[in-house]
Amino acid sequence: MSRIGKQPITLPTGVTVTVKAPDVTVQGPKGTITLRLHHRMNVATEGSAVTVSVPSPDNRNDRALWGLGRQLVANAVEGVSKGFTKRLEITGVGFKAAVESAGLLLNLGFSHPIHFVAPPGITLAVEKNVIVVTGVDKQVVGETAAKIRRLKPPEPYKGKGIKYAGEVIRRKAGKVMKAAGAK
Repeated sequence: MSRIGKQPITLPTGVTVTVKAPDVTVQGPKGTITLRLHHRMNVATEGSAVTVSVPSPDNRNDRALWGLGRQLVANAVEGVSKGFTKRLEITGVGFKAAVESAGLLLNLGFSHPIHFVAPPGITLAVEKNVIVVTGVDKQVVGETAAKIRRLKPPEPYKGKGIKYAGEVIRRKAGKVMKAAGAK
């Protein structure tokens, strides 16, 4: 039995789940997410709980899909009720970000500014040297944050670049000069 898959998902107030196999639509105060699950997964709603099941829990592939399907539905429920947020920190002299109509304008030490266009459903905000990526879909929020980080990943000597909030950058020692007169 899947330990994750057999747990029911409790629906917060204001969240509804509609099942039209293989599609599951989750609606809430923050938005709507439609998931396409594997054809062997069954989703049922009972009152304020949603359960995911598979026809054969003894089958190894079904057990793997069971936990995955349950977690995808749980992430959708959390996304439409609370939303997801990723924070990125910009470190470096002259490195800055500004919000523009379609996304971000980033100055990251290149000879040109970078215009980053946000995908639909993603909201970008800048607070001093922190970029805040917010959205309903956990996968799209994480993917957008990774694309922004990929524009200028932190380097190991001074730590300049874009990193996730709370990420630890392993620092390397720089070059050491020899003492004058010693051969």
